[in-house]
Amino acid sequence: MFSEKIVLLKKGIIDYAEHVERMIVESLERTMKRDEAVLHNIIEKEEAVANKYEIEFDETCVNYIARYQPVGKNLRMIISAIKMSNDLERMADHAVNIAQNGLFLISHPFVKPFVDIPKMSECTVGMLRESIKSFVTEDICLAKKVLEDDNVVDSFKIKVVDELTSIMSDEHKTVGRALRLINIASNLERIADLATNICEDVIYLADGVVVKHNLLK
Repeated sequence: MFSEKIVLLKKGIIDYAEHVERMIVESLERTMKRDEAVLHNIIEKEEAVANKYEIEFDETCVNYIARYQPVGKNLRMIISAIKMSNDLERMADHAVNIAQNGLFLISHPFVKPFVDIPKMSECTVGMLRESIKSFVTEDICLAKKVLEDDNVVDSFKIKVVDELTSIMSDEHKTVGRALRLINIASNLERIADLATNICEDVIYLADGVVVKHNLLK
């Protein structure tokens, strides 16, 4: 019976994560396309859906603990799922932040063409997708790969900040717009960090080994 509940739990995580992924992707894509309506929808409606996912998912996990009193790996599974739910809700918050910055940007000329930030977003979304897959399949190797991919996102962030800092120094009128782009890059970086949190929990789930705070080294 409990194994069937775990299957339902994993399906719930997949549905939740797919919603958050769409929020992240659309927040940036619709900024580049200057689609104000979709950006408002992310802020005003899609975030509420993500919040509902979190509340319902957490209630389900608490009910499973109370009803089945799992121990060992099964208990780690439920605890990891609750933490993952919180990470996904925070990712949704970052997607909203990107959309809010996007609303500002689409009302002004773009500082520069979007090149590195879309690449950074693609890598970040890939990390989210693979972190969820590693949880569902309990794939430690995939989880460790995601931890390594975080360095790629960090490199993009540094490149974006360096380039925009140079632009701001040369053209002071771009400061407001450039800072918004830096904020978008920072939100993508935080989403990637949250994906690594999920993968650290996957490793703990599968092996009972704590790898947070660089303990993997």
